Amino acid sequence: MTAETVRVLIASGFFMVLMLLRLEAGRFGTAEFDEPGRRRRGFLTRLSWYLIGLALVAALYIVHPQPHDVLFLLVGHRSDVLLFGAILAALGLAQAAALAWLRYGYLRYPPAAAYPGAALNSIATALIDEAAFRGALLGTLVAIGLPDGVAILVAALGYVLVTRSAAPGRHRSLLLVSLGMGLVFGWATLATGGIGAAIIGHAVASFALFVCTGHAGQVPPAGNEPDELEARRRLPEGWQDTRRPLVPGRGAESQGFAEQIELSGFVDRAERRAAEAGRSRGIVARVRGSGRARPQPERRSAR
Repeated sequence: MTAETVRVLIASGFFMVLMLLRLEAGRFGTAEFDEPGRRRRGFLTRLSWYLIGLALVAALYIVHPQPHDVLFLLVGHRSDVLLFGAILAALGLAQAAALAWLRYGYLRYPPAAAYPGAALNSIATALIDEAAFRGALLGTLVAIGLPDGVAILVAALGYVLVTRSAAPGRHRSLLLVSLGMGLVFGWATLATGGIGAAIIGHAVASFALFVCTGHAGQVPPAGNEPDELEARRRLPEGWQDTRRPLVPGRGAESQGFAEQIELSGFVDRAERRAAEAGRSRGIVARVRGSGRARPQPERRSAR
């Protein structure tokens, strides 16, 4: 076994660890799980995911004997990167706006305080994902002899599976968006000879999706947003609820429209037995008392 083969095997190990880290992005609250409206992880937890991912990419670049020629771990031709990057960025903006219009009918802007974290998440995730899928994975598939189109498709499907774009609780259009991003970014990588254009397009598309939908990629199906659930619980406009709440959020009681008129005639079995036992004890006591001599009143002698 040559030293070059050993380096390739070690690089493959780093790549598999990188895939495991990407699968656990939800535990760190990063990538498409960086949601402003849900309970988020601490900043140091999210930062650790970015640093570990970038460290694995750097190790992959250092250990592999041909990171440029085989794994496409370079920016690419500058003029082509700028051109293709601009095209991919425009496509990312368009698909984010289209998804927001399809899902909500308007642009659903998130809170302003969430923008810096979303920008960091979009850039760092784009670097890690493109180095892993359009760099290491796509480059390896091409190097082993797969046709370019087949290699791009396989890498795109791997990206869809690892990012769980078809998982339950997510809008189905995200599956098409993720698959389309994988195909287009793979084509741009082979056309430019590097992952620079794919990184630009991925970062812009992710940030645009966040700005237009308020989500980093976890757009739920229709009717599952918190504001939509609350709107279903509210009365129609112009209606007034005349009942007072019984338990907050769990229904209400009437204000005299269905009051209990009289006690129910239904008697529980235990209550009936207790009543019969008490009645029988009363009869026995009266029978026993009737057989006893009644005390005679005390007579006073007349003087």
